[in-house]
Amino acid sequence: MNNKAMIGERLLLTLWVGSLWSIGYIAVPILFFTQDDRHLAGTLALHMFNAVRLIGMVCGAALLIDLLLTTQDVPWLRNWRIWAVIMMLFLIAVSQFVLSPLMNTLRAEGLAPGSQSAQQFGQLHGVASFLYHITSLLGLMLVVFGLRRNSSA
Repeated sequence: MNNKAMIGERLLLTLWVGSLWSIGYIAVPILFFTQDDRHLAGTLALHMFNAVRLIGMVCGAALLIDLLLTTQDVPWLRNWRIWAVIMMLFLIAVSQFVLSPLMNTLRAEGLAPGSQSAQQFGQLHGVASFLYHITSLLGLMLVVFGLRRNSSA
């Protein structure tokens, strides 16, 4: 793999995983800690997470294509790095196309404290948070170990 391609790969991974960690573990918690209006904080967080998912879909798809086309050291079916990217993309897709629409519908209906909608929203939020944590940990593993078996740090 040439140096320019390696730099591009690292930039995509850095953008993707950096956005996951900076938004999910820094920006959104600070937003909820400092903003008295929880509805506003939730709306802003929603927009930030939408951006993170878009970044993930674009960067992840580009990385996956590159890995599938250039990985020769191990058959791709036995390459944990490829499976990590696939899993990250799958978790993002579930969040974007399943959980987020369900949560948006409940939010639009209103989330009165103690209501059935609020309980369902809380459950969906818990699942979405769990998937986000798994995605960000898989991304961290890729950053620590590299996208390629022989990649240098």
